[in-house]
Amino acid sequence: MEHQLPPEGQWRSWVVMGGRGAGKTRAGAEWVRSRVEGAKPTDRGPARRLALVGETFDQVRDVMIFGDSGIMACSPPDRRPEWKAGERKLIWHNGAVAQAFSAHDPEGLRGPQFDGAWVDELAKWKKGEETWDMLQFALRLGDDPRVCVTTTPRNVAVLKRLLETPSTVVTHAPTEANRANLADSFLEEVRARYAGTRLGRQELDGVLLPDVDGALWTGKLLDAAHVEQVPELDRVVVALDPSVGGADACGIVAVGAVTQGPPVEWRAYVLGDCTVEGASPSGWAEAALRAMERFGGDRLVAEVNQGGKLVDEVLRQVNPLVPLKTVHAAKGKGARAEPVAALYEQGRVKHVAGLDRLEEQMIQMTVRGFEGNGSPDRVDALVWALHELIIEPAASYQRPRARML
Repeated sequence: MEHQLPPEGQWRSWVVMGGRGAGKTRAGAEWVRSRVEGAKPTDRGPARRLALVGETFDQVRDVMIFGDSGIMACSPPDRRPEWKAGERKLIWHNGAVAQAFSAHDPEGLRGPQFDGAWVDELAKWKKGEETWDMLQFALRLGDDPRVCVTTTPRNVAVLKRLLETPSTVVTHAPTEANRANLADSFLEEVRARYAGTRLGRQELDGVLLPDVDGALWTGKLLDAAHVEQVPELDRVVVALDPSVGGADACGIVAVGAVTQGPPVEWRAYVLGDCTVEGASPSGWAEAALRAMERFGGDRLVAEVNQGGKLVDEVLRQVNPLVPLKTVHAAKGKGARAEPVAALYEQGRVKHVAGLDRLEEQMIQMTVRGFEGNGSPDRVDALVWALHELIIEPAASYQRPRARML
């Protein structure tokens, strides 16, 4: 597959970033073979001394070397190297040697030198930065020392720093790319459970979802908010962040709430992201009203900072009886979002599956404002919905007085 082939051109690090079961291990094993093997079993290849670095020695041996897609399984009998367990080395017939190292012991890489390395699951390493740095000092043999990194992405500093390095090239692959070699039951199960979630984007699509410094929401916080079932709701609203000029998307988010008991016990559930892009005013108005019907909304909340009366007029042209509340933003986006983020920290807002694009915007919202590209249209709609359902009613809530006898 294309993502398993090393890119052409001059590079020092090749990162194969993919979902679970996407064929990353096979890509690394075949790359090692391409570096150590020549035209004939005893001919030399471009590299002579390689490092094989995994999270532990056991993982290097059981996955990278002897795994179903490891070096041994990929090598024809006449090119299969010999494993020297006591020395933790693979030795080929042409004299090439690959030595195993554990990321738990960065100092183990101090001293040896190599002209190539295969690094597996870098984003999982607890001592990732220390081990990676030690490996870079060891890659000093030959004219063109290179390293292949096979990993499922995680938001860790060592991976982000590597991806930002000019000499790094990247190939991507989702789990689906290798479906011919995966059990159907596995794909069905993980699709059903994780499709449309941040965890699914990371573990199945192989997409790095970085957190922004000072973000109001983190990936960990949003992962903890996911639920599979929604209880019976007392209210449902649909919030609309209109795109009057048409340049940005029009944020449309449906949120429901359980509001029994005092406000501290109220819970909200984000039910759907119905945002539309490139729609005309009548197009986004119709989309918002469809969301009202789909989720049983009892009120449509629409921001009118940009559109003014136009927003009201457009919506009522489509449905004159729409239960509409217009709102005007007096505070900045970050300040308006802060109390909403506090609800998430308290565990009072939950997400159903399918909100990955909304969540990608959320992790780029800071107290300073939105740090992503364009406008945070989806987040704006979410914030208005939660203000309507939880924050404003809680502020005006009066505890029932005890009845005097």
